[in-house]
Amino acid sequence: MATHLIFHEVDDVEHWLQSPKREEVFGPIGIRVRPFRDPGGSNRVGLIAEIPDMDAFQKFMQSDAAGDARKHDGVRPDTLLILDEGLPSG
Repeated sequence: MATHLIFHEVDDVEHWLQSPKREEVFGPIGIRVRPFRDPGGSNRVGLIAEIPDMDAFQKFMQSDAAGDARKHDGVRPDTLLILDEGLPSG
């Protein structure tokens, strides 16, 4: 299982934090997440995500279900940034 950092902006941070959508859509595909917010009060939020199958995650992110979840949570898709865990090579 790989760990990733996911950052993006949302329309309403409190709504995003309280939304059950992350668990509803990520739970069934084995993804565990921990949400974070910008302490400076911006609309930037983030997740630490443990993703067992990155190919399945990327395929899911292209689905209508993922798009509906993003809309429900007010995620601004153009701000999405996913960082892979920086493990040393070799």
